[in-house]
Amino acid sequence: MSFNALYLTAALYKFVDLPDFADLQAPLQACCEAHDVKGTLLLAHEGINGTIAGPEAGIHAVLAFLRADPRLANLPHKASWSPKPPFTRMKVKLKKEIVTLRVPELDPNKTVGQYVKPADWNALLADPDVVVIDTRNDYEVAIGSFKGAVNPNIKNFVQLPAWLDAQENLKTDAAKKPKVAMFCTGGIRCEKSTALMKMRGFDDVYHLEGGILKYLEEIPPEQSLWQGECFVFDERVSVGHGLGVGGHDLCRSCRWPLSAEDKKSPHYVLGVSCAHCHDQRTPEQKEKLAERQRQVELAEARGELHVGAKMPSHNAP
Repeated sequence: MSFNALYLTAALYKFVDLPDFADLQAPLQACCEAHDVKGTLLLAHEGINGTIAGPEAGIHAVLAFLRADPRLANLPHKASWSPKPPFTRMKVKLKKEIVTLRVPELDPNKTVGQYVKPADWNALLADPDVVVIDTRNDYEVAIGSFKGAVNPNIKNFVQLPAWLDAQENLKTDAAKKPKVAMFCTGGIRCEKSTALMKMRGFDDVYHLEGGILKYLEEIPPEQSLWQGECFVFDERVSVGHGLGVGGHDLCRSCRWPLSAEDKKSPHYVLGVSCAHCHDQRTPEQKEKLAERQRQVELAEARGELHVGAKMPSHNAP
């Protein structure tokens, strides 16, 4: 692929029983590499999750490879485009869970909340009897969310059960259980979070089908109740309505999404630090980051991509 190619991105997940998931790793990695596709795919007993990007023909070849397995024949995906490569490596990883919540008795294949189409989501948001919860991490919510949604202020998804435990109106023994609606980036975290609420005895539990990405794809800006941009776990950093690439960049030290205003901070140094992490890095670490940034700029001047050393990152959903 040339540096200036147009890249098709496919976000996908499916909860399905895959007892032989470890055997799928090597052939799936080989298929992706053969078609110049990069990104991350997670395999576990409970299914598959991930995002990949590459040439259009390559992405469709990988999707066809996956769907050739009868268990993944109806594997859905959400497509978007990027002018720059969203990923620099291809990794197929084996995991205990395709989205980590650490509630082993939970099975989204058996119990899950009621799906709500993007076209019907606004009505749910407007219902005063519904508690709408953003199940994403703090750095994601920081750049955008739905108007009126509750922000749990969690650093990672595994903290959600404890946060729910602390909410009086959401406790299992609450006198009157409210209606609960949950949403996340692509829908996968809500499969588990709504399953958790159902397991806790909540009857009226809903989640946004296809997640924020599907909502932004389908709902026109003039009808939208989304405010800001949506964080994505790749080099696009954020997307807006129509899934166009947003206006945020990534701090290469702590991976926090940065707006143009954030980059005006005296603590922001391109590739080295931002207001969120400037006091968490030693001088030696900052020098290594500065050297990496110099190598990135040299590579870009040659029209190449600099992969470089692996940097600290958030855990993808």
